[in-house]
Amino acid sequence: MKLLTNVSQLQGTLRVPGDKSISHRSIMFGSLAKGKTTVRDILRGEDVLSTMQVFRDLGVDIQDDGDLVTITGVGFDGLKAPQNKLDMGNSGTSIRLISGVLAGQDFTVEMFGDDSLSKRPMDRVTIPLRQMGVEVSGQTDRDLPPLTMHGSKNLKPIHYQLPVASAQVKSALIFAALQADGESVIIEKEKTRNHTEDMIVQFGGAIDVNGKEIRIKGGQEFTGQDVVVPGDISSAAFWLVAGLIVPNAKVTLENVGINETRTGILDVIEAMGGKMTISDVDEVAKSATITVETSELSGTEIGGEIIPRLIDELPIIALLATQANGTTVIRDAEELKVKETDRIQVVADALNAMGADITPTDDGMIIKGKTPLHGAKINTFGDHRIGMMTAIAALLVSDGDVELERAEAINTSYPSFFSDLEVLSHG
Repeated sequence: MKLLTNVSQLQGTLRVPGDKSISHRSIMFGSLAKGKTTVRDILRGEDVLSTMQVFRDLGVDIQDDGDLVTITGVGFDGLKAPQNKLDMGNSGTSIRLISGVLAGQDFTVEMFGDDSLSKRPMDRVTIPLRQMGVEVSGQTDRDLPPLTMHGSKNLKPIHYQLPVASAQVKSALIFAALQADGESVIIEKEKTRNHTEDMIVQFGGAIDVNGKEIRIKGGQEFTGQDVVVPGDISSAAFWLVAGLIVPNAKVTLENVGINETRTGILDVIEAMGGKMTISDVDEVAKSATITVETSELSGTEIGGEIIPRLIDELPIIALLATQANGTTVIRDAEELKVKETDRIQVVADALNAMGADITPTDDGMIIKGKTPLHGAKINTFGDHRIGMMTAIAALLVSDGDVELERAEAINTSYPSFFSDLEVLSHG
């Protein structure tokens, strides 16, 4: 149980932790490349540490001195059958992407996770992997974890239209396709974050992306690289919103990743009239400094192709909308139902308990603006983004305190969150 209270100001400069998506993938590609890979500014949250341990269990030497992560890659052909079951913790990214990696391995593995992960459907990955020749079984007809998988050295290439807009499913199939015999074609429903595609090129591979169509040939080899991880825009989002809605606030965030497939929240802030400046743009690292300050905001409509570009930011965007003038509508966000929790329902319940006026819908929410918030008891249900959203909401509470149960969930993506909050609230 953590007690949260409001603040009189929010001022200062932060560097947010490394991007979670890029951190995961840097370990994966470093392990699957030949030679040495170094990774700077990696996120040491629990999800990423799960990925690191899984690759160690698969026979990869990964050293972390607290500053630099050094990976001695073994290539796809150097992975070893693990001596134990592979523990994915709370990480959907780990279990889905690593399923694609293991699709081309001729040994049996069992993958499991915590209570929350065990409720997340894996059929969206297992169905196409079975078409490629992988033997895999899970719990119920949705293939919930634990998953038992036996890959194949003779993977068939696939021509597959993704039924959902999911970077995790796309990336899992790309990892499998890299081990298939021939060319695979993957067609996205909507364009999603492209860190996997970018990293293939960075590590010396080839991939052909044309709009929503991705073509990839099997049998490629990668070479170790030096990777610098930009700050995670999903973590920055909490401070961006805090800086816009807390009175007397001005927050500057350095080294934030601004990959074009991830910047939907910046478009929403602009659409709502938020005061925001972007400076120090690094075109190579795709990062920048972002400054926000207290703003008079207007409600907006959020839906369609922007949704995959801000799917993880929707909980904190919902809070932003409670403080804007007018009504905000979020639609086309069914994907929120299969995150760490059913985020549509849990976000609405948490903010409504604090005095907001949010109506959940089948694919999003209708949010009435300018609602004052009050104290309440909120449970994260093990979802890190619900925990951080609640902590930012508590900064606005003028009546009572907010009691946050299972606050430790925040450690999966942002272990230094509360110390960073301390820095900003003391100016």
